[in-house]
Amino acid sequence: MSLQKNILVVVGTRPEAIKMAPVVLALRDQSWAKVTVLATAQHRQMLDQVLEAFSIRADIDLDIMRPNQSLAQLTARILAAMDDVLSDRTFDVALVQGDTTTVMAVALACFYRRIPVGHVEAGLRTGDMGNPFPEEMNRIVAGNLARWHFAPTESSRENLLREGFDDASIHVTGNTVIDALMQVASRDPKLDIALPEGKRLILVTAHRRENFGAPFREICQAVLDIVQCHADVHVLYPVHPNPNVKSVAEEMLGRHASITLCPPLDYVPFIAALQRAYLILSDSGGVQEEAPALGKPVLVLRNETERPEAVAAEVVRLVGPRREAIVQAANELLTDPHVYRQMARGVSPYGDGRAAGRIVDILRQDLAGA
Repeated sequence: MSLQKNILVVVGTRPEAIKMAPVVLALRDQSWAKVTVLATAQHRQMLDQVLEAFSIRADIDLDIMRPNQSLAQLTARILAAMDDVLSDRTFDVALVQGDTTTVMAVALACFYRRIPVGHVEAGLRTGDMGNPFPEEMNRIVAGNLARWHFAPTESSRENLLREGFDDASIHVTGNTVIDALMQVASRDPKLDIALPEGKRLILVTAHRRENFGAPFREICQAVLDIVQCHADVHVLYPVHPNPNVKSVAEEMLGRHASITLCPPLDYVPFIAALQRAYLILSDSGGVQEEAPALGKPVLVLRNETERPEAVAAEVVRLVGPRREAIVQAANELLTDPHVYRQMARGVSPYGDGRAAGRIVDILRQDLAGA
């Protein structure tokens, strides 16, 4: 490739930063690629600490985070700010990741400016536009605007084929989250939180918009039931700052001796918490990918998942945000060693840690012929 190609890599939230960091690092090793990292800062503090963990600094920072802004306001701010950026600079490719409002708005801004988009972690679907909300819509819009679909699994590829996308545009690469996980886990990360010795740790992450209100209260009550039934268990819950989560978690869980609430963990100590955990309760998408690779069972606090591969492998179980189902499944894992071993096999259907390299190779080959 005789000329350098200008590659724009966009991140907005903590999960995007985690999953795009390996791509940025792999591109920076290429003589043909000139990489510009743009942060919308849809999540401000949580985004910054992830980039720092991988020694990445944003070249452009839109800083669009505002307290309590609506999805419409967020979308409009990103779209307008991105158009200003794209009117001033020339890019050969823009790379976006996943299913956030950042991804959808950036893909649309690039479409208006005729800049080809590569969609990392393409093809995830629940089939329900309202669940997760608004992520299902975001990834469908981004997918329809993308030239390259970097699918993490064969199942994701099949979703895209069913929607009519050209097979030649779809590339099964694995998920870059495993690349990031393996890099950090190999550093022997530390968890600097005082937790009781000799107890099995349950790590909880619950923050999704569709669980606000009564479902979240059911989740909290289930956590209380579990610690009351098992004296040898301690819960660590890094609480999302959204008032819909934080106020209820503090009200229902904040005074129990067997539950530690803390602010959201930076990425490196969060991986340390995953490594230490016996069991995870989570409504997060990324945790469904990370924890199985570390041999940790996950009970998913959602009714549907766009990551069915781990469910099929029986290392993740859907229990929904329902008190009785959560408690029953947790009790089974805490009391039946055979059931626990079946879920704690260390099986990862999401990749081998080389997804970023595959994405870079595909771009190099395609751009060389452009």
